[in-house]
Amino acid sequence: MRKNSIEQDILYEDNHLIILNKRPSDIVQGDKTGDTPLNDVLKGYLKQKFNKPGEVFLGVVHRLDRPVSGALVFARTSKALTRLNIMLRDGEIHKTYWAVVKNKPGKPEAHLVQYLTRNEEKNKSFVHENPVAGSQKAELIYRVIGHSDLYSLLEVNLLTGRHHQIRAQLAAIGCPVKGDLKYGYPRSNPGGFIHLHARTIEFIHPVKKEMIRVTADPPDDKLWNYFCSSFKP
Repeated sequence: MRKNSIEQDILYEDNHLIILNKRPSDIVQGDKTGDTPLNDVLKGYLKQKFNKPGEVFLGVVHRLDRPVSGALVFARTSKALTRLNIMLRDGEIHKTYWAVVKNKPGKPEAHLVQYLTRNEEKNKSFVHENPVAGSQKAELIYRVIGHSDLYSLLEVNLLTGRHHQIRAQLAAIGCPVKGDLKYGYPRSNPGGFIHLHARTIEFIHPVKKEMIRVTADPPDDKLWNYFCSSFKP
């Protein structure tokens, strides 16, 4: 549960949108846990900050899995939400992730093209090297940008947006994300988070038409801190 003010996690805010550095314990929208979702927390923040009567509008542009952290965009107006949804569909919102993974990938950089099927009951995606019934094409580009004794730090650019795509595709090449039990990592992290972080998000502002580029710091964690201190872009 969130204990501190959400205001300290806001990376960008104007009249049209808010970009938040999501914590790994946060859920974006309500689920069966009954925990308060981020969209409700942000609505409360906006209502109090601007002394707004009645219901506050806030649109969810995209989502991050609960154990994942990083940059997350919300729309404050219906106009911004409509335009951002179109931009997301057309690949005009560019997201870069950092992933700490077990093992060293076979190649320092690669373009992965695979096919995913989703099992709703297990809430899990399965990777196939060729199309199968009900599969969706999944593409990403990864680049190794750091090492420790046991782990590799990958920079990942998503070319498609599929359910659990990064988690499933990296696990399929023998490099599961640290702490991700669902996709083959042997142990969970304290608190259940995984070492997958939406590091940057970049797009043309849907109303102002200026470039927005936001970078989110990873959570305060020993391994993340190691890579942040040693990483040289």
